[in-house]
Amino acid sequence: MNEELLLSGKLQVLGRLPDSSNNALLCSLADESGPVRVVYKPQAGEQPLWDFPPGTLSRREKAAAVLDGLLGWGLVPETAWREDGPAGPGTVQLWVEGSIDLGAFEPGRIPEGWVPVVEAETEEGPVIVTHRDDSQTLRMIAFDVIANNADRKGGHLLRAASGLFGIDHGVTFHEEPKLRTVLWGKAAEPIPDDIVHAVDAAIESFDALGPWLTRSEVAATRRRARDLVDAGRFPVPAGQWPSLPWPLI
Repeated sequence: MNEELLLSGKLQVLGRLPDSSNNALLCSLADESGPVRVVYKPQAGEQPLWDFPPGTLSRREKAAAVLDGLLGWGLVPETAWREDGPAGPGTVQLWVEGSIDLGAFEPGRIPEGWVPVVEAETEEGPVIVTHRDDSQTLRMIAFDVIANNADRKGGHLLRAASGLFGIDHGVTFHEEPKLRTVLWGKAAEPIPDDIVHAVDAAIESFDALGPWLTRSEVAATRRRARDLVDAGRFPVPAGQWPSLPWPLI
C-alpha cells in the first residue's frame, strides 16, 4: 500500500458503516491498480464518552497504529491522519477483509490451538468462548495491554489472508486501568521471549506517540510496557473494571 494514497488520495464516500457509533464511513480511494477501500473516521462524528476527553478518539486510532509500528508487529491496518477529509480531520485506515477471529465450542470439544476464555449460554446450549493460541494472537494480547484497550471485542479481531488485524482502537491509552478484552486465555502465563524483547526495545521510542496523546498518557503507556516486561507474564483481570467487553462479538 502506498502511504501517500492514504494521506492525499481523494476520498469517495460509499456509505456509513451501520454498526459504528462514531460515524465511521466506508470510502474508496482511486489507485492505479483499482479502487482501494478505506475506513474514514472523522473527529467531528465522535460521540462523547464520560471517561475519555472529547474529540480524541480518532487521534487514539492513529496512536494505536504508531504503537504497532514501533513494536514492528503489523497488527493494525495502515492508518493515516487526514486534515482534509470530507467531514473534517480524522483517520483513514485501510479496509481489512477478514473474519472474526474468535471461537465458540461445546464444552470438552475445544480443538488444539485454541484456549478457553469464558463459558456462555446460547439457544443451543452452553459454549466455551475461545481465542487462538498462536504468535500473532499473543502479540495482540501484549499490544492491548500496552495500549490499555478498553474494547477488544471479537468483532475488532479480524483474521485475513495476510494475517491477524486489530481494528477500532478509539478507546485506548487512558491513564487509568481500563483493559477490557476477549483475549484472557493466556492470563498469568509466561510471555514469549520475542514479545518481551520487542516491547523492551520499543519503549525508548514511545515519544513518537506524542503528537497523538497527552504527555501523561504517553508516560502511562511507557509504564504499562515496562511493567509487562518486568512481569514477564500476561496480566490477569484486576477486578477494578469489567474485564470482558459486551457484547463479546
